[in-house]
Amino acid sequence: MKDTKVARLTGTAADKTVFDDAGRIIRGGGLVVFPTETVYGIGANGLDEAACRSIYAAKGRPGDNPLILTVPDVTEGKKLVSYIPPLAEKLMQAFWPGPLTVVLPRREIVPDAVTGGLDTVALRCPAHAGCREFLRAAGVPVAGPSANLSGRPSPTTAAEALRDMDGRVDMIIDGGAAAIGVESTIVEVLEQVVTILRPGGVTEEMLAEFTPYVTMDVHLLTDTGVPKAPGMKYRHYAPSAPMRVFVGSVTAVAAAMEAARHTAAGDKKAVGYLVSAETAERLGLFDEPFYTWGRHGVKEELAANVYTGLLFFDDKPVDLILAEGVTTGGIGTAVMNRLKKAAGGAVVDV
Repeated sequence: MKDTKVARLTGTAADKTVFDDAGRIIRGGGLVVFPTETVYGIGANGLDEAACRSIYAAKGRPGDNPLILTVPDVTEGKKLVSYIPPLAEKLMQAFWPGPLTVVLPRREIVPDAVTGGLDTVALRCPAHAGCREFLRAAGVPVAGPSANLSGRPSPTTAAEALRDMDGRVDMIIDGGAAAIGVESTIVEVLEQVVTILRPGGVTEEMLAEFTPYVTMDVHLLTDTGVPKAPGMKYRHYAPSAPMRVFVGSVTAVAAAMEAARHTAAGDKKAVGYLVSAETAERLGLFDEPFYTWGRHGVKEELAANVYTGLLFFDDKPVDLILAEGVTTGGIGTAVMNRLKKAAGGAVVDV
């Protein structure tokens, strides 16, 4: 059991001490939870096999599930790969720092504990300024999957990370709430073709500005085949109770939830609701546990709040969660990817 220290960034000169302390922990083989613009990550020295293995132990993560290496800039990223296709370099220049992870052929210095046995490595340069200062202070690439127990919703605040990681890591850097709220987009690039392995903050439409050949990985489309990216092989984002997701107009979603509520009442099951403000009003939610993620159909608001909403029900006595989704397209594709996994595929268009 570790004595987990929480250090809040203040935007003052005092932050240098936080970064220096965190950097020493990383170089010493320890674990640091750090903020990004997507979700909070749990970091270890990405060149230290044993340190990376300790991430798997802290998260309870399967050892064949690859890790993302985070770097402060493109120059540091290039030191870890043997080749960067021209189109991949264009994407890195366009979207770094930002929520894009690029899968590239690794150099031998990258340990197997990072790659899950693959001959490629996933690289990202986060947009969060405090995160990049931490990476510079570390002086090494930092392996950084989401800072949650394996299978659980990802944390978007330091407090949420602490719930899962207290006693499991040496330090948590509190850099405020994540702005985007869902993980980075992971892509593989071959010649002029970009394949999305995991949808995220950089959308398909944004990538299409660089090439007309943007595709979704077969595993994303069919849930078959072998996933090539971190975070796609096992069940993820699961809330504390079974969940069903409904997508449609406020009227249709409210009607479907009302029917599900009636059935649950007959089965003596307590229901929680993860919904837009409009649907909450239509259902007349008051006494039941409910979390409003924002305005109906506003995908960015759902993205920013979906994990907090899922975690909201951890300490609520519910047997079933009824959730309201959004249409795909833009960041809605990433949101629905996460909700579908959280609900075990129970998504209905109404």
